[in-house]
Amino acid sequence: MAEDSPTAALLTPEAVRERSHELFDLGLDNRLQAWVVQPEAMAATADLVAEVVRTNHPDLKVPYHARTRHFMPDGAETLALIAAATSDDPAALLRAQIDLTVVSVLLDAGAGMAWRYRDAATGKAYARSEGLAMASLAMFADGAFADDGTSPRADAARLRGMTAEELGRGLQVGPDNPLTGLEGRAALLRRLGETLAATPAVFARVQPPRPSGLVDALAGQLVDGALPARAILIALLRHLGPIWPGRETLDGVNLGDCWRHHGIHRADASAGLIPFHKLSQWLTYSLVEPLEAAGIPVTGIDALTGLPEYRNGGLFLDMGVIRPRDPAVFAAEHAPGDILVVEWRALTVALLDAIAPMVRARLALTAEDFPLARVLEGGTWWAGRRLAQERRADGGPPLRIVSDGTVF
Repeated sequence: MAEDSPTAALLTPEAVRERSHELFDLGLDNRLQAWVVQPEAMAATADLVAEVVRTNHPDLKVPYHARTRHFMPDGAETLALIAAATSDDPAALLRAQIDLTVVSVLLDAGAGMAWRYRDAATGKAYARSEGLAMASLAMFADGAFADDGTSPRADAARLRGMTAEELGRGLQVGPDNPLTGLEGRAALLRRLGETLAATPAVFARVQPPRPSGLVDALAGQLVDGALPARAILIALLRHLGPIWPGRETLDGVNLGDCWRHHGIHRADASAGLIPFHKLSQWLTYSLVEPLEAAGIPVTGIDALTGLPEYRNGGLFLDMGVIRPRDPAVFAAEHAPGDILVVEWRALTVALLDAIAPMVRARLALTAEDFPLARVLEGGTWWAGRRLAQERRADGGPPLRIVSDGTVF
């Protein structure tokens, strides 16, 4: 793929931000197909988010938005066992952390409202993202993703053979505990294993092939001794692109979480395409902490965008910043490629950019002290969840999305 090609451009955070803002501009001009934008509701929304930040973090010391948050504090003992299993070898520990993060994030699409994971040791039940995190952590620690069935690692051969039944057992899925998109999640892990095995130059510098081979691929991306966050994302999009279900392609390249909208105009083959790369960006955010803990500083985190998923998107819908033109959409189910959903996700990306400085102003913090990754973790995601719990009995999203376990 040529570096200056339309395909390469779509596999960047800049494409997500620029094209989302283009649809947002259409919304401000009242020219979106499915939504009306009501910016006058932004002040109250920023007030709520700032309040949630202060409630969750009274000292305003907010960590980055990352999968690690869902492992802690209840998974701390398991994480310590994984660290011990690496024999205090920093390189081995980093590889284990990256393997775990990749697998856990790829399993972290919406679980549905009925599913729960119950920890065998404590009997405590977890739902949604926390449940998927704790379940994947337990499976990883038990060697469920390793060739030898015992080591805390994720090996290509084992992932390639992962069945929905095996994954379901680890996630405690059953007739009375259904999980949305189980087949899609298992297929995603199988494609991950196939991609790792098929790309030895990236993932097999240390045998057997593992997701953590990405560390070696990123070693040449350092700028003044630090790793730009966008370089991590672009590496994930290019090297792991084949794992995503076949949707949009360009020049033979799978574009992953990329969809069509008639409002995106370009004079090249990328016209009509808008990428979001939600799980890949979530993975990028989640890799920052283990990389920095291993002595690899990550810079330019604000080059990434906010995540267009139903907690952040639900925040703006529930607060009236956006409203559907047709109220009947609340009673219907929608596919990820529907215009309604594509516009909702684009608006979410742009509105997260817009609300971040408003929240900082209310907290008297600078962009350097409180980047978007902290705005997401400290406020918008949790504010969206709080509103969902207050307004809907099941705490679910305001819209019903048909998911295959690989997008939401």
